[in-house]
Formats: sequence, C-alpha cells, structure tokens
Amino acid sequence: MAPVTDRGLRGREGWGGTEGAPTVEQSTAPPDETVPSTSLSDVPDLLDGVPRQRDAGEPGAKRSGAAAGSRAAGAMGVPPRELVRAWGRVGAAAPRSARPRTRPPVRTGLRQGRAPLPGAARWRRDVPARCGVRVRRLLPTPAGTPFTFGFAVVLVGTSLVAEFGAPGLVHALLQGSSTDVAHLVRMPVTVLVASALWVAGVTSPYTVGFLLVMTALERRVGGVRAAGVFLLGHVLATLATEGLVGIGVLVGDLPDSSLHRLDYGISFGVAASTGALAGLLTPLLRWPVLAGFGALLVEDLLAFTDPMTNWGHLIALAIGVATWPVVRRWHRVRARQSPDTARAAVPA
Repeated sequence: MAPVTDRGLRGREGWGGTEGAPTVEQSTAPPDETVPSTSLSDVPDLLDGVPRQRDAGEPGAKRSGAAAGSRAAGAMGVPPRELVRAWGRVGAAAPRSARPRTRPPVRTGLRQGRAPLPGAARWRRDVPARCGVRVRRLLPTPAGTPFTFGFAVVLVGTSLVAEFGAPGLVHALLQGSSTDVAHLVRMPVTVLVASALWVAGVTSPYTVGFLLVMTALERRVGGVRAAGVFLLGHVLATLATEGLVGIGVLVGDLPDSSLHRLDYGISFGVAASTGALAGLLTPLLRWPVLAGFGALLVEDLLAFTDPMTNWGHLIALAIGVATWPVVRRWHRVRARQSPDTARAAVPA
C-alpha cells in the first residue's frame, strides 16, 4: 500500500478536507438537530469546477440545485454533465414557454368603461336622426330631384310676379297663358306649357301637394319620367275639359264667353301625379291616399263652384291611376340601376 503523502492530502483540501483528515464532518449544528454523516468520498460523480457541490457534504447546509441534481442523476444512472446541459436548455426556454398567453381585447365599438346603451336610450338617440333624414327626403333638392326643385323655383318666381306685379301686366300674362278654347285653337303648345307655370299663391294646397307628390314620384321613377306623368295629366285633362266647353258652346248649352275664360294652374298635373304615385305605395298607404284625395275632389264637385275644373281634377286622377303599369315598370328599372334612390318596394 502506497504511503499517504502531504501532496495527496493538499490536493483534497479544496473540497473541505483538513490536513491528515479525509472527512468533512466538522459541524456547529445545535445539539437538537440530527446531522447526517456524509463523506465527500460517498458523493458519487462529483464534477470538477462546480464548487457548489461542496454544500452536499456540509452538515446543516442547503443543497444547491446542481448538487441535488448530481445525486439524483447518480441514482438514476444519468451522467451529470448531460443533466446539466439539459437543465441549461430547459432553463433558457422556460421563461418564453412559461409566459402566459393573453388574447387581445375584443373591440366592441364602445369606449372602455362605458356600458352599451339600453334599448330605450338607443331609440331616443337613433330615431330622431333617422326621422330627420326621412323628413329631408320629403322635400326637393337640386341633386336628388332636379325637376321638382327647378319647377318649384319657377313657381315661386311667377307667384311673386302675380302678387307684387302691376295688375294690368299680371292680367295680360295670365290671359296669354290661359288654355281656353280660343288659345288652344290658335297656339296649343305654347299655352299648354305656359299655363302650368302659374299657381294661385305659394300657400295654395296644390302648391304644397306639388312639392310632396312630385318629390316622392321623382325619387322613384326619375325626373324625366315624373315630368312626363305631370305633363300627361295636365295636357289630357285640359283637352278633355276644354273640349267639353267647346262642344257646349257649339250645341248652345254654354255662352260664347266660355271660349275665353281663364284656365291655368298646376292642379291637373298634381292630381295625375298623385294617382300615379299611389300605384308605387304599399296597399296600407295606397288606398287611404286615393280615398282621401278622391273625397276632396268629389266634395269640390258637389259644391258646384267650378264644375269644369272639378271634373278635370277627377279626370287627371284617373289618368294617373291608368299609368300604374308603366310607372311600376319604370320604378323596377330604376331600382336595378340605382338601389339607393329607389326606396319604396314595388307592390305586387
């Protein structure tokens, strides 16, 4: 057996041994604690360059992760160096994998800290805005209803002339625009167009009806077609009534002065447009509109104040009703071309 030299003992002093003593069982633990007696030679597979393994042999000290891992590796038969490398890889990946995954907040269109509005509050907020948009669509606009808007401007101008112009000038203009039998025989086209430029005041019921009815009709069928319906009712109803006047004068039932009576205004065109518009409304609105407007015309006829004009209103309303197949086809074509401008559904 080779003798133990000082050099051999000094070589192990770095691991906690003292000169001449191969163990590290010196302890200052309290007497009531049980201190395990473990020798460094009993610790298997100590790693060079890992000083914390020394804690495994010190009594009462906490074992480091490397020392405990080396003992566990020795017990499982795993080389300690391989275990240390595995721990290094796991430790590097652990912070990223252990990071909690959070979903981004879902945007609901509401501000943070505010609950969604209840139904009643949302109704109070949205309904006035929608009603405002619908009310604006009832009136003519230069871009949306150019025919109705331009015609309304002309009617305002002629109404101001009739209101504030000289009486002689106003009478001459009305006489030259009248669609009486004498003028229809001499210049039919001129008087048929000129007679539609005058109204009995801006506040006349037919003026208000013109704005509402023509705006609704033009939005559904277009400006040119709406103007065609208006002129169709105006011309045909005028020719029908004045033709009856001429026949009455010829047979002697009416005096010759009836050939020169003043006849002008937009009432025939408005009546025809009202009848045509009713065909584009839903049944819930169509029949009340026709019944109400027809009742007013019949009441005027029974009053017998101007029977020829009152008959002309009923004739114009019937002309508008007769155009239902045409205006419905126009409405369907316009709805396919521009869905935003055709709001009402075509009734069956």
